[in-house]
Amino acid sequence: MKNILGDNGECLIGIEKSESFSLKNPIQLSEYTIILIHKGEGIYHADFASFHFSGPILLFSTPLQTIFIEQLKNTEYTLLKFHGDFYCIEIHRDEVACNGLLFNNIYLEPSVILSEQQHYDFCQLLKRLEEELIDSSSSEMILKSYLQVVLAKCSTIKLRSMEKKAAVSTKDEKMEQFRLLLDEKYLTLHKPNEYAEILSISSNTLAKKSIKYFGKTPSQLIQDRLILEAKKMLHLTTLSIKEIAYQLQFNDEYYFSRFFKKHTQISPQAFRNRVGISKVAYLSK
Repeated sequence: MKNILGDNGECLIGIEKSESFSLKNPIQLSEYTIILIHKGEGIYHADFASFHFSGPILLFSTPLQTIFIEQLKNTEYTLLKFHGDFYCIEIHRDEVACNGLLFNNIYLEPSVILSEQQHYDFCQLLKRLEEELIDSSSSEMILKSYLQVVLAKCSTIKLRSMEKKAAVSTKDEKMEQFRLLLDEKYLTLHKPNEYAEILSISSNTLAKKSIKYFGKTPSQLIQDRLILEAKKMLHLTTLSIKEIAYQLQFNDEYYFSRFFKKHTQISPQAFRNRVGISKVAYLSK
């Protein structure tokens, strides 16, 4: 374990290894996390979504997602964790292009499949970053530079793989319409049949297509979209819990808090306390 801690004891940036850090049981990390699977296979769970993987591959999780790996078989991995207070992916949006691609996207599988050469390159990057973490004379700027390279490379590989997939696969126009509709109407439409009616398909057809295309039911996507927005507002604004509940069109803050905790296992205030309020929240003030 090699971690740099903040004034309040939180991990700002750190590296963990599979021999000393288990992902067999559900865990909620306060940091953005990149899991480099060197070899082996298993089923990765991130909140209520899950998928099978085999290494080498990169897996991702956002702060306080409930994650674990089931059915691990000869799996070796390295975790790279970083706190939003140490490196804000919103501020560095143009440099790393990872927000909405690697993190905070309810439609994409949070993974990047690696070639052997790419796996070797990431191993070398993490090795150098680990050396900097051990070196007491290393600067924050150097650590951020290595992290930025890791994130930028992850985003580049992810985008290229998506482009290749798009070139050989046929888009489901109804599901693309559903995606756009959900992003537009998630505050007011909370039932799958409401979306099915607008899309002129049956609820059963919507469910089957959604599971095949996104790996999630329409209900999961609707809930995930609301939770994603709530997390953004808790982290990226200084609005009170009551104000956030109002903006998300909940009847009251208590109902919002129950809804949030049901789907994240943590209250909105506890989420904000652990993740913190981003520097972005104060830029427009």
